[in-house]
Amino acid sequence: MTSPLHFAQPTNNRLENQTNNDLIREFFQFTEGQWRSERRYYTLPSGPTQELVSLVTVEFLAPGHPELFKLGALHQLSPAESEALCGSKVWWVSRDAVTDRKKSKGSTVFGALGDILYRDRGFATPKPVTAKFYLPNAQTLCLRTEYNGSVFEEEIKHIGQQYRTRQSIISRAGEQVMIGQYLEKRIQ
Repeated sequence: MTSPLHFAQPTNNRLENQTNNDLIREFFQFTEGQWRSERRYYTLPSGPTQELVSLVTVEFLAPGHPELFKLGALHQLSPAESEALCGSKVWWVSRDAVTDRKKSKGSTVFGALGDILYRDRGFATPKPVTAKFYLPNAQTLCLRTEYNGSVFEEEIKHIGQQYRTRQSIISRAGEQVMIGQYLEKRIQ
């Protein structure tokens, strides 16, 4: 079965003239702020659908930020590699959109170097994980993360200044088991 997101080399001229580190830094900087996220998780092939509303706060972390050095230590990066990381810290509070019951609250730190995105925790694990990433254009980030027998593929796309969409596809043993779709509006 083929992957829903294809990890081909970008062909955009702007991308050819900038390093991956420059592009991901610009992407992280643009993402900084507060977002209201409306999301749906579809369990495949015909399981329950879950609707959540989240307040998401994103802080840009410039190279040399102490949080990135902690992240580098978690991933056993050299001091020079840790110094070169740029990234963001993300906090969220989620509620069930139907019942208004609190679902989750937490934070995670992202740091990028080359074509690897380092995280202090995964979507479904508290352990540090890595993802391969690429930017097909300056507004879109595509990620592929693998751990515990699962594959997580995600696309985050900015639409103008105020909106972004996200789509996550979770697969196990080559079969898609969940799709998450998000519409996020910048509120600050």
